[in-house]
Formats: sequence, C-alpha cells, structure tokens
Amino acid sequence: MVFLWDGNIIEIATSILAWVIVGILAFRIYKKRLERPKTWKTLIVIVVGLFSFSINLNAFDTLVQIAILPLGVWILYAFLKRKAGRWEKYRHFAWLGFWTNFIFLSTTLIAIPINHLVYPENEPQTYISSLENASIIAIHPSAKKHMLVKENLQKQIHNLKPQNFFSDEWYNETYMEAEPNKRKERFPYLLTNTLPKWGSGLSTGATIYLEKDGKGLLIATPKKQFYFHSDELLIEEGK
Repeated sequence: MVFLWDGNIIEIATSILAWVIVGILAFRIYKKRLERPKTWKTLIVIVVGLFSFSINLNAFDTLVQIAILPLGVWILYAFLKRKAGRWEKYRHFAWLGFWTNFIFLSTTLIAIPINHLVYPENEPQTYISSLENASIIAIHPSAKKHMLVKENLQKQIHNLKPQNFFSDEWYNETYMEAEPNKRKERFPYLLTNTLPKWGSGLSTGATIYLEKDGKGLLIATPKKQFYFHSDELLIEEGK
C-alpha cells in the first residue's frame, strides 16, 4: 500500500478507486485469455505480484512508496516456470500486481492536493469542528482556575490566522532565565473533548493548548505546530 489508512475519507476513497481500477484491468485480462485460470489463483498471483523493493519518499508531508524491483513477479516466475505453460497463464496478472503499486501511487498523489484543500492544516477549524463537550484542564501549576468560553471560540474559530510565536524573548523567558522548576509556562491549559472536521482522520492527531493570556491557541500535530491569536478572550475565571 502506498499510504497507511488513518481514517481520512479522501484516502479511503482514492484507495477504493485504485482497487476498482485494478479489478477492471484484471477482468479485461481475464476475459482475453483463451485458457482462463481459476479466479482465486488469479487473486493470489496479483497480491503476490504487489511485493516489490521500494523506496520511501516524502511528498507534501505524505509518505509514499515507489516500487523499484518486482520481487513478487520474480518469486512467481521462479515458482510457476517449473511446470510448462503456467507462467504464460499467469504472467499478465503477476505484472498487474506489480503495476498496482503505481496505480496506488497515482491515486495517492491525486489525494494529496484534495486533502490539503478540504482539510487545510493551517486552519483551526480542521482540528476543532465541534465544541459541544469541550473544556480546558490545567497542565501546569501556574494555571489559574479558569473555564473555556465556548461562544467566543466558536465565533473566532473561522477568523483565526496562523502567527509566529517562537521568538528570542519567549525562548529566553522559558528556557534561559529561570531555573527548571521555576520556568514560566506560556500554554498552561489543555483543550479537551473537541472533535476535528469529519473525515479528516485527525481524531487523535493533534493536541491543543491555550495560552495563559486567554487569547492564544497552539495546535500541535505530530509534524507541525500552529499558533493562532484571538481578538477575544477564550477563557474566563471559573467559579
């Protein structure tokens, strides 16, 4: 497979599309054969033909595999050539298995720009689409007793734009000036029980922090971090 399934609806759809294409090609090859092999054997040959020596590349933060050597085809050839006529009967299906790698590669490359368009990684609504059960919890001793203002976050969520929060002043304040047990924490609150945009596959892929001033939002994914600043307070003093 070219990508690992993670619940992303676009990747699932393009994966299904790839298998449909493979099925159509296999059926056309099967119909053209004068001596038609058994269907279950054909499926096994296609699956074995998938095996290849591949190289991994990163395309727009998506891991893709490019097949280089048809290991599965070689294995099938070594096994099938022992009996006259068997390799000729199955070789087209074996090579279809190998070329299936490139069909998946093509659909994955198609899915990448669509995924970025539908689920932009630099927009907070991709990670926060439902605030029905949302709340904040303190994760640092410096955090005061506050509660989330859902109405303000819901109103601001579509207007927030990514900003840069890494600065020399912030780094020195956090890591250089204070002793480890006295360092200031800029994001002492954790936003919990939110839901990402449906179909994005991000149910467990992002951690969301709130800034101590009540206006900053830091979204940390396994690959990147995005900082947003609100014009209104997102937290208020709790009772």
